[in-house]
Amino acid sequence: MAEKLMLEVVTPQKAVVSEAVDTVVAPGSEGEFGALKGHTTFLTSLKMGTLRYKNASGKEQLLFINGGFAEVLPDKVTILAESAERNQDIDVVRAQAAKERAEQRLANRAAGIDLLRAELALRRAIHRLKVASAGK
Repeated sequence: MAEKLMLEVVTPQKAVVSEAVDTVVAPGSEGEFGALKGHTTFLTSLKMGTLRYKNASGKEQLLFINGGFAEVLPDKVTILAESAERNQDIDVVRAQAAKERAEQRLANRAAGIDLLRAELALRRAIHRLKVASAGK
C-alpha cells in the first residue's frame, strides 16, 4: 500500500476536499503535474482544468478547477482555487445553458459585448461539462 499524502482543496466559499490520497494530478500554468508522497516542495499557479486524485480506496476522483494556486509539500498538497466542483456536483443543465449563451454572444459579436469574458465563460462551461461527463 502506497503512502498517503494529504490533499486540501479550498475555495473562497468552502473546503471542497480534505482527505488522504495516493496521487494528485493538477493543471499547472506551465503544464499538468503530478505529486506523490515525498514530492519536492514547490508553489505554482493553476489554470482552468481538471484536478484528478486517487482516494484512499484507489478510486480516481475528478474536480473542475477554475484557476488558483497549488503548494506541494512532501506530505501535503494544498489547492487554493477560485472555484472547484466535484464532477458529481456539477449542474450539467446549467453548464450547458452557460455554454449555449456564451456561444450565442460570440456568434453575434454585438457592440459592447466583452468578448474575452464570453470566451472565458465558454471555456469554463466546456471544461465543466467535460469533467461532469468523465465521471459517469
